[in-house]
Amino acid sequence: MTGAQGDAGIDTVGKLLAHAYQMELEAQERYAYLADQMDLHNNAALAGLFRELSRIEGLHAADIREQMQGMEVPEIGQLDYQWSGSEGPETLDFGDMDYLMTSREALLLALKAEENAFEFFNTLLQSTDDEDVKRFASEFAEEEQEHVELVLKELAKYPEPEGPPRDDLDPPMGQD
Repeated sequence: MTGAQGDAGIDTVGKLLAHAYQMELEAQERYAYLADQMDLHNNAALAGLFRELSRIEGLHAADIREQMQGMEVPEIGQLDYQWSGSEGPETLDFGDMDYLMTSREALLLALKAEENAFEFFNTLLQSTDDEDVKRFASEFAEEEQEHVELVLKELAKYPEPEGPPRDDLDPPMGQD
């Protein structure tokens, strides 16, 4: 995963909405990518789940964009977001995805992303004194918890693999 906590600078609803909006956009993009990867694995059911998660993240982004109307929302540069890494807590790391990824591994990535997003908003909820920030953080944390539960439900359908890990018979070559 790419980023988790780092809420120290989120002290207004405008800053929170700017961060939440960026998180949802990044999550939407990565879930769409993961859906494409599952299509390559001929796993239509899981591709459908990730497309649905991408759609949901897009709807969340649109809702947040609507909430931002008429509010003072700062323009935040890509490097100025309050995450611990270069991307939001809900963003799947491209480095964790590969063509040999199993459905279970893909769901575990999604679970970690949703747990990170929940943790981000829940930590903000616990650490702020601003009642409006608390209200929004609580709503966002609740939505992320619903996503965690959705992914856990799907994950239960894919048992832990038995046997040795798979080998990549055609690993990527480094560029010299």
